[in-house]
Amino acid sequence: MDGSPDLKNAGPAQSYSGPPDYRVVGRHGVFPETSHDEIARFNFLAHMNRHLSTRIMPAVKTAWERRAGPAFETRESRAPKDRHEVRKALLQDPYYQAWSALRRATMEQRQQAGRWIALRQAEILSAKVDGLTKAGDRLELDPALPIPRYVSAVDHHCMPGSYHREVFPGDVSGAANYDSGIFATTGGALGRFSDGGGHAVVKWVRKTLPDFRPHRILDIGANLGQNVLPIAQAFPDAEVIALDVGAPMLRYGAARAKSLGVENVRFVQGDGSDLSRWANGSFDWVQTTMTLHELSLTSIKAIFAETFRVLSHGGIVLHVEQPQYAADMPLFEQAMRDWDAFYNNEPFWSTMHELDLDGFMVEAGFDRAKLIHDGVTAVVDKDVFPDAADDEGEDYGRKAAWHVIGAVK
Repeated sequence: MDGSPDLKNAGPAQSYSGPPDYRVVGRHGVFPETSHDEIARFNFLAHMNRHLSTRIMPAVKTAWERRAGPAFETRESRAPKDRHEVRKALLQDPYYQAWSALRRATMEQRQQAGRWIALRQAEILSAKVDGLTKAGDRLELDPALPIPRYVSAVDHHCMPGSYHREVFPGDVSGAANYDSGIFATTGGALGRFSDGGGHAVVKWVRKTLPDFRPHRILDIGANLGQNVLPIAQAFPDAEVIALDVGAPMLRYGAARAKSLGVENVRFVQGDGSDLSRWANGSFDWVQTTMTLHELSLTSIKAIFAETFRVLSHGGIVLHVEQPQYAADMPLFEQAMRDWDAFYNNEPFWSTMHELDLDGFMVEAGFDRAKLIHDGVTAVVDKDVFPDAADDEGEDYGRKAAWHVIGAVK
């Protein structure tokens, strides 16, 4: 015996259901280079996030049902009346404390990992972006645009500088950090180019509105355009506007689109609450994807009103978001979904998810009878990436499955 394992009699290999390796992530023309150690770090974080959602999260629910919940009812002689009481009771439980601390730590580590990758090659990335965007009219920036306080005052999901700050003129390091690290946050559930959300919306539109042929499309809060490019590719004859307040995201997004061969998207710096540059009825489709929860109440109402104004007759508006806190959602789930508001730098998350968005849509001018409610899940390359539609787990905010709230005008 030489001490080596007996592979012949070892039995069948274990099945693997974890995240794919970071090395299969899609790399476009301005995607930052990553070293062996940086790849290993992202792989660790992706696995940790998957572990927290599939192994630790269910035990938090058990701790609530068997320990924290009964303790509350014994102490108060009643059941919790709302999600806030549930959250405060959970804060006293050691299992919730451990899960919450680990979840926060992985987000901070993900941001620092991506930020180091982007900063060490910031000048190189900026030059690449400039080379791809300096000619043509696919990028329109407005240095005088006031950055709304709901953006400027928050490092959203622990991202240093949020979506708008620049280390130097022409900087895109924040966008490169965001792009490189989406894989770790989602465990690869959004696909090679982190565009599974965009593909999901396209699939929904083609199935639900098969005869819909938009000529002009507006994506508000477009970020670096990962979700709007599948829409532009699905409707190549349409003129697509990707609107955002963050210049670094738009620079990077325009270069990213160019390197991927998508030519019908124009990246414009602007605030969705003021679309006065466009006339009434200018767009056939207005879209937001995971944007509403980062807006102030005033901004949401203004965006809904402007959306109604610029939408053409027969046009559609689609807001893709996490589900609202409806009466049929268990208080435990509501409390768990609220985690992002308190511990992931998403200060508007909690309030936004309890708003009467249907009422706001009607107030903006939409016909209640023509409101849209449905669900979508990320569409990815199933040979390489896990499909959110096949995943029975739920981590209350990270899963690539969303609700659609919209309307036909």
